[in-house]
Amino acid sequence: MIKKTLILSLMLQGAAFASTRIPEQIQPPAGYHPVLTVHAKGDQIYQCSAKQGEYSWQTLAPDAKLFDGQGNIVGNHSAGPLWEYKEGSRVVGKVLKKIDVAPGSAISWLLVEVVSHKGDGLFANVSFINRINTQGGLAPASACNANHLGSEKRVAYTADYVFYGK
Repeated sequence: MIKKTLILSLMLQGAAFASTRIPEQIQPPAGYHPVLTVHAKGDQIYQCSAKQGEYSWQTLAPDAKLFDGQGNIVGNHSAGPLWEYKEGSRVVGKVLKKIDVAPGSAISWLLVEVVSHKGDGLFANVSFINRINTQGGLAPASACNANHLGSEKRVAYTADYVFYGK
């Protein structure tokens, strides 16, 4: 029963993506099409930092597993930001644009441009990535002050990543 529920849940996630409209502000340039869509589940890692006497939680790195539509782990997402597919290809990106679709409850939706590639697999021809359908992942609500300087906190998040190529 649990397995059936999990499979149904993952199928519905795929259906939810199919009906998700990518906002114009974060669409990739014309001529690029989706080559892979995955669901990510993991943490956003934050570190308490001080800048000009102001303390705040700063994004340190993501730490997430990437899942296909059948619920199989197909890759990882980590600091860089870096995405690695199961056959070893990987991309590093930089954020071009972001929009807050659910301010106060979820991290931003993004358009990321790939700035480096490694390997000849699926990600070899990926040029842009969207992060959409985010849930959670916001900076911790707990205090960040001199007593916590340098400490790290993990905040659970989920998102869908859409990888685009020509």
